[in-house]
Amino acid sequence: MDNKINFTIPPEVTTQVNEALAGIATLLKPYLLALSPDERRALPKMSDKTLPFVVKALDYVSREPQFAPPYLNVEGLTNDMTVHSQLTPILRQVRILSDNLDDTTMEAGAESYVAALMYYNSVKMAAKMDIPGAKSIYDDLSKRFEKTTSESEETTAETEAQ
Repeated sequence: MDNKINFTIPPEVTTQVNEALAGIATLLKPYLLALSPDERRALPKMSDKTLPFVVKALDYVSREPQFAPPYLNVEGLTNDMTVHSQLTPILRQVRILSDNLDDTTMEAGAESYVAALMYYNSVKMAAKMDIPGAKSIYDDLSKRFEKTTSESEETTAETEAQ
């Protein structure tokens, strides 16, 4: 396995990032909603094909308001589109950052686990050869591979450890 994570992040950087994220969350908090899964499913979705339709409709309703039904809140439509336009670029940046964070933590975790398995296998061999001190380390580390109710995960891990 390639060692792609050959660095550490200085603590002051993670502190600054956490402070910046807290600041962003505080700034946006009054403007953000938290929808339930049912609410999310029930909403019609604004897709790339839908966006031009909504923009055209907004343009038409502002130029030809006589066709707007009396129950249509034109100011609400305008505000909704403004918020959508303001938040979409932020959402794109956050998704890219989230994907990169996910990829990096996944890689770091995988590299850590593979290295730990290498050590575990070395200790396992040392314990089989009765090398002093190895058995207690092996006994402690082997608890990770004891069978539990989630046997499929454990079986996979034991296979990886061999």
